Formats: sequence, C-alpha cells, structure tokens
Amino acid sequence: MARPELTLSLQFADARHRALLPRHFVARCLRAALERPAQLSVRIVDADEGRALNRQFRRKDYATNVLTFDYAHAPVVVADLVLCAPVLEAEAAAAGRPLKDHYAHLLVHGALHAQGWDHQRAAAARRMEARETALLAALGVADPYA
Repeated sequence: MARPELTLSLQFADARHRALLPRHFVARCLRAALERPAQLSVRIVDADEGRALNRQFRRKDYATNVLTFDYAHAPVVVADLVLCAPVLEAEAAAAGRPLKDHYAHLLVHGALHAQGWDHQRAAAARRMEARETALLAALGVADPYA
C-alpha cells in the first residue's frame, strides 16, 4: 500500500544526533504513522529550547521528549514536531533502548498526535499505544511499552 505524501522540513537546533537521524529515516518513521498527506516540520532541540517551549505552550517548566503543534488534521495534516535531544537521550539510556529506536517511537507518537490521536483517557491511551506498537513493529522496532 502506498504511503501518503509527506512534505518534510527537518531542523537541527541541537546537532548532536544529526548523524543518527538522516532525512530518509525520519521520513520513513513519519510515513509509517500517516493516514493522509502531511506537511510536517521536525525540529531537534536542546534542553533550553525544549523547556522554554513546554513552559510557554503547556505551562510546564521542564523539557519534555516531544511536543506536537497540530494546525490541521484534514485534508492535509499540518504540524510541527519538536523533539528534545537530551531528554530522548536520557530516556533511552534509562530504558536500556537504542537511541535510534526511541527517536522512531517519538516520531511515530508525534505523528499520531498530529492526526488527532491522544492518550488523555485510559481507553484512548491503550488504543494509541497499540497503534504505536504495531507501527514500530513494521519498522523493526521493539515494543516500547513491553
């Protein structure tokens, strides 16, 4: 089955993981999760920018792993995904998972949020986690929730 069209802007404010995240890898992860055409910007940031954005938009004074700013769900998904490199690095190390796999997970997670998926309620969280697990398996990434 053909994957939906993706227009991707990939930005590295924190370039530490640039070699780990080639454009084709990021696009592959995003396309796996897309159900319709999308225009996505992915920005890899440091802890200061991640914290500032989380504080400004969520009123939480810490850097978080991924922020999704979704502007349209249809007919084209339009969103910005912001991934905080040091947070992903620490989470991957704590979980004993490859950093590239953790990036794949958070790219899929953010792309699902961009399409309206959420995990605010238990039932929605179970559905979203099951979807993530299936998409990651297709990408060759182990279940992050196991």
